[in-house]
Amino acid sequence: MGSSMDNQHNLRIYRLWSPVYDRVFKAISRGGRQRAAALLDMQPGETLLIPGIGTGLDLLYLPASITVIGGDLSPAMLAKARAKAAGRDITLTEMDAQNLDLPDASVDAVLFTLILSVVPDGAAALREGWRVLRPGGRVVIFDKFLPENAALTPARRLLGRLIQTLGTDPNRRLSDLLRGLPELTVSHNEASLFGGQYRVIRLDKAATKVQRLTINRIGGTQQGAPTFPVGGAIT
Repeated sequence: MGSSMDNQHNLRIYRLWSPVYDRVFKAISRGGRQRAAALLDMQPGETLLIPGIGTGLDLLYLPASITVIGGDLSPAMLAKARAKAAGRDITLTEMDAQNLDLPDASVDAVLFTLILSVVPDGAAALREGWRVLRPGGRVVIFDKFLPENAALTPARRLLGRLIQTLGTDPNRRLSDLLRGLPELTVSHNEASLFGGQYRVIRLDKAATKVQRLTINRIGGTQQGAPTFPVGGAIT
């Protein structure tokens, strides 16, 4: 879905948001962030990438036993995150989620919280997160999407343009962002805020053959779940 936003626009907007962001969004987003953290199921010693970490609110719900790489385009937002990262194995850096300076298959999990609707090209950001995710890893998304069965009416398109001036695009469809990602299973997709306009989603990346053989050899079972319809609810 087209967007009038660009990186310079977002830098200006989130410099203004940074002093008040936590006061405005901490309480209302708590449930979605906690659910996303639970679906990540991070294990001690694993590495989590958070592109668009913002003020670091997600750090409040993540275990201290993991390594976190947090990036954000906005220095003002990162400054707020640093206070929440003190004393933990967390690296914070200025980063464009659409162009990650990280090697392929270098992290165990990726968390996209309220960022795929913010960056100019949400599909590019998701592709980059998928690129740096190791085989067998998982991506969790907490964000707003245009429902798959909803028409993009002229009124909604106009409303979306107005909301974009605040730094986010409410008219992106999840299916458009997922298109073309290889080795993908949508293993969880549930409604969150505002009657399902916000959703919490888990994507699993297929394990390599060697990983599957190792799991079978030690008598375990490979994690994973059936593919659910994009935009649908778990039953």
